[in-house]
Amino acid sequence: MTATLRMLSYGATADQYAEICRMGESTTFECMKKFYQLERLFGEEYLRAPTLADLRRLLARGEQRGFPGMLGSISCMHWEWKNCPSGWVGAYSGLEGRPTIILEVVASYDTWVWHAFFGNSPTVVFHVNGKRYNNDYYLADEIYPRYSTFVKTTSNLATQSRKLFSKKHESYRKDEERCFGILQYRWAILRHGARMYKRSTLRSIMMTGIILHNMIVEDEFVEDKFVESVEEDLMLVA
Repeated sequence: MTATLRMLSYGATADQYAEICRMGESTTFECMKKFYQLERLFGEEYLRAPTLADLRRLLARGEQRGFPGMLGSISCMHWEWKNCPSGWVGAYSGLEGRPTIILEVVASYDTWVWHAFFGNSPTVVFHVNGKRYNNDYYLADEIYPRYSTFVKTTSNLATQSRKLFSKKHESYRKDEERCFGILQYRWAILRHGARMYKRSTLRSIMMTGIILHNMIVEDEFVEDKFVESVEEDLMLVA
């Protein structure tokens, strides 16, 4: 357990804990693989779609922010695959010029991850519980298609209303950027190149980090202490 958590938190290799934990490298890897199967135990609870109570809370917060019907923000991050098999390099390389695996998430204002997809082809549309709710949508950037599910910013800033909309949109899309930053800061293994060879192992590591992140948010986030006003938002984006 100690070696596994240290590998997740500090991004260290298995052989670094041979002396500390009195475990061989292969044994450490086996313990890591078993620990990173948390999705089987806690995935249903901590990787779930929002419940009706969650929907009411998210929609109320979105309306307070000036975006009625907003459920959160959707975006992607890249995790470099350092030991990607040479035969797969072309399929996993993009603008970065090196193989990466994409993590796509939907994050809310409290940085809770409601939807997580890990692979080389992110999903196009995500609906809560597989259903469409009236006027529900996510804030997104230009990489996503022109669907009613996604609300993007505008490049036409000719009027003050468009400028205000663009500022508030960019400000509230910081939710998923904060989420990515917290994940990479809390779990250093995600900041460095992935050294595993199997995609299933990398997915287990990523999902374990997200599950533990949601556990921490559930334990530490206090709704009543989260104060957000229009004036504060405008000061942040000014």
